[in-house]
Parts: sequence; C-alpha cells; structure tokens
Amino acid sequence: QVQLVESGGGLVQAGGSLRLSCAASGSIFSINAMGWYRQAPGKQRELVAVISSGGRTNYADSVKGRFTISRDNAKNTVYLQMNSLKPEDTAVYYCNAEIPVQYTELEYDYWGQGTQVTVSS
Repeated sequence: QVQLVESGGGLVQAGGSLRLSCAASGSIFSINAMGWYRQAPGKQRELVAVISSGGRTNYADSVKGRFTISRDNAKNTVYLQMNSLKPEDTAVYYCNAEIPVQYTELEYDYWGQGTQVTVSS
C-alpha cells in the first residue's frame, strides 16, 4: 500500500511564505509525475503545479512566478514553495503521485489527505 503524507500548511499573512512537503511511502519502486492541487470552499479541485520524474514543471497561471515545485527522488518527496501568498490562495492543498505497478504498464494515482493553507489579508 502507498501513503502520501503532507505537512507545512498553516495560517500566514498576505505576502508571506509557506513550504509544503509531501512524502510518499510504501510499496514504491518509482514515481512518475508528482503534483499539488488545491480546493477552495465551493470550488472544484484545481491543478497548482506538477513535476515530472525528470524535473519538468508546469504551473497554473495564477501561481506562476510565486510558487516553485521541486522533488527529491531519493526521498520520494515533493515540495511546494509558496511565496507572495494572496488571500485567494486559501484552500486545502493536496499532493498527488502517479505510481506505476512494477512489471506492468499500470499506473495508479495516489492522493494525500490534504493540508489547509489560509492566507489572511
């Protein structure tokens, strides 16, 4: 079984910074893409940033230039550095990992439990 455990959320004032971490553990021999999504009250879950196993990144337009996604493959961990935070960044942030099944062409999506980020104005 695979588990994703997030940490680093909290309450911060507008303009501040937070760093989220998400560590994957369990029966893992490799991880393909890893990413961060968020869901604000009354809204659909949306992609924030994604990073491939080779380090290619993609960001939502709303966070470009403010957020940075990175990963440590040796630790099966993905990070999200969030700078210049705005009240509209307030949401529950979820990490995601695409993990292949060894000796097959199957791949499963795993999700963390979510961590609350609240930005006050």
